[in-house]
Amino acid sequence: MSRIEFIIATAIVLFIAFCMGWFANWLVHRFTRVAQADVDQLESMSQELHEAEETRDQAITYMQQREAELTNQLHQTEAELAAAMEGLRDARHEAEELRAYVQQIQTTKA
Repeated sequence: MSRIEFIIATAIVLFIAFCMGWFANWLVHRFTRVAQADVDQLESMSQELHEAEETRDQAITYMQQREAELTNQLHQTEAELAAAMEGLRDARHEAEELRAYVQQIQTTKA
C-alpha cells in the first residue's frame, strides 16, 4: 500500500467514523427531545402548584388568626366565668348571713 492509498483509506475511515458519530448524535437528540406539549404541561403544573402553595399559605394565616381570636375569646370567657363564680360565692355568703340574721331575729322574738 502506497502512501497516497494509505491517506485515502485513512480519510475514508475517518469520514465514516464522523458520519456514524453524527448519526448517533442525531438519534440521541431525536429520542430525547422534549415535546412542546410536555413543556406547556410542565409550565401549567408549575403554575397550579404555585397557586396551591399560595392558597395553603393563606389558609394557614387564616387559621392562625382564627386560633388567636378563639384563644382570646376563651380567655375572656374564663375571666367572666371566674368573676361570675366570685359574685355567686359572695351572694351565697350574703344569703347565708341573711338567713342567720333572720333566724336570729325569729328566735329572739319567739
